[in-house]
Amino acid sequence: MKLSDHINNENLPKHLAIIMDGNGRWAKQKGMMRAFGHENGAKSVRMAVETCAKLGIENLTLYAFSSENWNRPKLEVDMLMKLLMKSLKSELKTLQENNIKLNCIGNLDMLPKGTKRELEDAIEKTKNNSRMTLTLALSYGSREELTSAVKQIATKVKNNIIVIDEVDESIINQHLYTHNLPDVDLLIRTSGEHRISNFLLWQIAYAELYFTDVLWPDFKEEDLFQAIISYQKRERRFGKTSEQIK
Repeated sequence: MKLSDHINNENLPKHLAIIMDGNGRWAKQKGMMRAFGHENGAKSVRMAVETCAKLGIENLTLYAFSSENWNRPKLEVDMLMKLLMKSLKSELKTLQENNIKLNCIGNLDMLPKGTKRELEDAIEKTKNNSRMTLTLALSYGSREELTSAVKQIATKVKNNIIVIDEVDESIINQHLYTHNLPDVDLLIRTSGEHRISNFLLWQIAYAELYFTDVLWPDFKEEDLFQAIISYQKRERRFGKTSEQIK
């Protein structure tokens, strides 16, 4: 029996998020430059996108570049931006053929003009696709996102657009980058690190967390299946007792 046969298609996460970690260490282990790891990590991205679409997962969010990543060496940042542009151009056809809508969250004004233009073009061309929404977190930091939401809400309260007593979780959700996405059900992090790293802090409040030692370029379809199977074996109580759930 194949590993995929153990997956219950009636109990899939509606929103799967992945912290794709380990590209640099993978390259270092092979005596190569970090760029080699990022290039091979792109293959795992393609696998994850195609596999999630095939399974019927409605939303996939990938942590592609954090707001803190701008502090990395300029050579690496420039290479990552070029790789992103290359991937957007080469994968657009695949997104269209698989009916996948591209979405993006983060401070996109920080991106180089060419990269931002390529990204906006891909988002526009896939906006009517409906099989799955692929969200790239680019120049993204959750604390920055929450700070931005607080400022927007405070401004609206000040201008009498929102009454302060009306501010609730729903209002906050409406002012987040992810306002058009459901909360995360399953968060996967590769490479053996057990941190959230400023990723979707609000949205993962009740997410199941799955950590694997596999470095991102080595993350295969079977590894994704293992994470989903682990998720399906868990009891999600959302603060209730087991008896209440049953």
